[in-house]
Amino acid sequence: MIPIKDDNPQINTPYATYLLIFLNIMIWLIVQNFGSGVQYEESICKFGLIPYSLIYEKALTTCLELNQFGYLSILSSMFLHGGWMHILGNLLFLWVFGGNVEDTMGSLRFICFYIFAGITAGIAQIITNIESIVPMIGASGAIGGVMGAYLILFPKVKVHILVPLFIIFWTFRVPAFAMLGYWIVLQIFDGLNSFGSSGGGIAFWAHIGGFFFGVITIHLFKDNELLHGHPYHGWKQKNDASSIWDNPKNKQK
Repeated sequence: MIPIKDDNPQINTPYATYLLIFLNIMIWLIVQNFGSGVQYEESICKFGLIPYSLIYEKALTTCLELNQFGYLSILSSMFLHGGWMHILGNLLFLWVFGGNVEDTMGSLRFICFYIFAGITAGIAQIITNIESIVPMIGASGAIGGVMGAYLILFPKVKVHILVPLFIIFWTFRVPAFAMLGYWIVLQIFDGLNSFGSSGGGIAFWAHIGGFFFGVITIHLFKDNELLHGHPYHGWKQKNDASSIWDNPKNKQK
């Protein structure tokens, strides 16, 4: 299931979301060389998060020898990606859910929230596979935090889902709690199945750690004044929310 948009109105221009998307694209193009060549491979080894390198000094592989960023790699790894589908998928999720979450806390606070969610995601992955020598990269953990926050803030908002069926593209709408609930249950199921795996793959526990960071801390980051009068906020959303939103008295200038 691929979310392509939601039915949630955007109040303010999401400058922080635009900035994060821009930074991810620039790093993909400049630092990672469009995902090809030696420069791309070295970028993953240099700036990716390798749990093994944080606790052991002995380098077992050439990639570990290149990994010199230490604990800062928890941060740097958030802006690297493993392929075109990886970066496009992550940025699509950030585009769909990021702007509305930013609306609830303001741009500066949203950037702080995003970074802390990514750091929490990295720590979760380290704890669950501390001896891994495989670099972990991607914005998925931080975006998982955004999705967790969205679930708490706007659980009943309809999300448009794209399902490709061979050459046919089918779309339908589901409440955010259904789509995001399904997503996190799938991450937990796959995360439990990944225990003991020494190879590469998807960092499920980073997704889980970021998501629950968002769920737990959103009340610390949100600004109630920015949420005031928003008819799509919370579980007690009125059935005629769209007509309430259209009332000029409820719109911010």
